[in-house]
Amino acid sequence: MKFVIKGGRKLNGEISLSGAKNAATKMMVASLLTEEACSLENFPEIGDGHITAELCRSVGSKVDIQSGRLDIHTPEIKTFRVTSLTRRNRIPILALGPLLARVGKAEVPILGGDKIGPRPVDIHLDALRVMGAAIKINQNSYAAEAKNGLHGAKIALRFPSVGATENTILAAVLAKGRTIIQNAATEPEITDLIKMLQKMGAIISLGTNRTIYIDGVDKLRGARHRILPDRNEAVSFACLAVATGGRILVKGARQDDLITFLNMLRRVGGEYDVLDDGIAFYRRDNLRGVEVETDTHPGFMTDWQQPFTILLTQAKGNSIIHETIYEDRFGYTKDLNLMGADITVFTKCLGELSCRFSGENYQHSALINGPTPLKAANLEVRDLRSGIAHIIAALIAEGESVISGVEEIDRGYERIDERLGQLGADIKRVH
Repeated sequence: MKFVIKGGRKLNGEISLSGAKNAATKMMVASLLTEEACSLENFPEIGDGHITAELCRSVGSKVDIQSGRLDIHTPEIKTFRVTSLTRRNRIPILALGPLLARVGKAEVPILGGDKIGPRPVDIHLDALRVMGAAIKINQNSYAAEAKNGLHGAKIALRFPSVGATENTILAAVLAKGRTIIQNAATEPEITDLIKMLQKMGAIISLGTNRTIYIDGVDKLRGARHRILPDRNEAVSFACLAVATGGRILVKGARQDDLITFLNMLRRVGGEYDVLDDGIAFYRRDNLRGVEVETDTHPGFMTDWQQPFTILLTQAKGNSIIHETIYEDRFGYTKDLNLMGADITVFTKCLGELSCRFSGENYQHSALINGPTPLKAANLEVRDLRSGIAHIIAALIAEGESVISGVEEIDRGYERIDERLGQLGADIKRVH
């Protein structure tokens, strides 16, 4: 499947955010913790949601998705083995905790997901081992067993991994005793997951200094929850508005989730108005170069650097992006250079401080010289976030671009071609 895009237009209008992908899929897995029904409102109809639904159905869930709502009910875990899925993402490993809690055993396929470098899965597995799980790593799967059930533990994560924090929370809510997670991730999507689990009957406290306390309970019940809006979509649409020189009201965008991005957008020369129903993004003057360093929340999110890079190709002077979360996330810059950008990637740290990738020979810093006009090109999507960067680049480029592999974009952006078309974009989906 492909997108055919004719660029050079200013985009204007209103666009509403979908529910957050990074919360919706985790909440589906959380529903496996109870034999009662759960309902998720503001549910995004995206590829990753359907992959997670396949996983849940494979262990016994009844799943119904329609009109922005998901109903899921797992009265019985019919099998603890999730050995194969038609498509792969990194969600299956999060099912280890719920399956161990419900039936004492779990087997899930080796995770996949975006092609942005290896995921630190050992952080997940080490946490579950401390809680009493015996884990075996097979060629194609992770197999776990907790003969005496899971128990609370004090767990210090070596890095505030989002997935490992979520996995530990999901395992701890039905474990015996108290679990303390130190150096936990604190992203808004994690807080939203905690809110859902609270509605289900969990006892979870947020402490200072990245500490989360979970007191295990005997049983969880069903719940209804409205998923928070997707802040990654908000940033993508904001960058699109500023890059094309238009004005887009992103309905549902929340200032609380975007403070770090809003500051950086203003530094580069973009502007925004916080309104009652969202945030309007635009620009008044020319863009200027800045230095950006990705970080864990509340820092500048790693998923924001790809669309933001498109802005920096149009900014006057040199800009620097120092990627400190994933070691292999600049492959898409080769495509931008083919379109006329001037981006050089380095293995050394170009930020203010050295990061954990220093001296490891990873290409994790980028120097961007601008402004450079972009020209149309034929592109292949490398991963979800670079895919949206390709779309933004094509929309500001002169000529007609063809983007292949858009199924990767569909994993995280609901009906993106239709929604951008309502803003005036010339984008067509070709099968």
